[in-house]
Amino acid sequence: MPTVVRTAAELRAATSGTVALVPTMGALHDGHGSLMEHARPLAETLVVSIFVNPTQFAPEEDLDAYPRTFEADLERCDAAGVDVVFAPTVEEMYPHGLDGAIMVDPGPLGSILEGAARPTHFRGVLTVVAKLFGLVRPDVAVFGEKDYQQLTLIRLMAQELCLGVDVVGCPTVREADGLAMSSRNRYLTASERERAAAISAALRAGVDAGPDGPEAVLHAAGKVLADAGIDPDYLVLTSPDLGPAEAGRESRLLVAARVGRPRLLDNCAVPLGADAKNRGK
Repeated sequence: MPTVVRTAAELRAATSGTVALVPTMGALHDGHGSLMEHARPLAETLVVSIFVNPTQFAPEEDLDAYPRTFEADLERCDAAGVDVVFAPTVEEMYPHGLDGAIMVDPGPLGSILEGAARPTHFRGVLTVVAKLFGLVRPDVAVFGEKDYQQLTLIRLMAQELCLGVDVVGCPTVREADGLAMSSRNRYLTASERERAAAISAALRAGVDAGPDGPEAVLHAAGKVLADAGIDPDYLVLTSPDLGPAEAGRESRLLVAARVGRPRLLDNCAVPLGADAKNRGK
């Protein structure tokens, strides 16, 4: 089994050589497993952090209800060859308290999409990731592409703050019906789960429409969602860095929608052709 450490001092004693980090909030599933498998050959010591970070939850969100499955998580880490599980307390991560903590400002990119719906979310995410980078001191950190805006912001933070960490993104792992794996999927009822599969189907429809340009992508994806009775919080097409999408170039299609209790996120890359109306000019 991995060595479980709770404090910064224990962490320093348990790591050596090059270090890879997979930050998580626990409730590990096959998506996390793929991140661990990707990270394992990248460094001599593989660290997985398990910490449900309170600063990324708004008061009305599900902090207390967030699933905690620590013993099962340890078994999954063991199977993936993890060396160290860092499972700190809130007091270890925020020694001056949550109200007295210095927080990372995510900047303008943190105010759109998920940031518009959850104004304090990315401030909490970037703060805890910066703390984990400082505590673990990894050479490389591995994140999933499912939370694409989060991945983009963490990469930008690592570059802007000169943190010296190589931030690696891994493809989204999906269920057999295409639904992106998430710890919150367990909240879906059977009928909601069936309806939620339309989210990934909408992305596939958007990819298929890519050669016809941005407007066709959004129309095709939006129709699949509408046919399933899903009204998304957002369905947007952006550049890979979350700027404006450009016809004829690579883009990113992102969606967020609430199906029953959970709010589900997904995204995919879409190679864009020219707008259909401009073809042949």
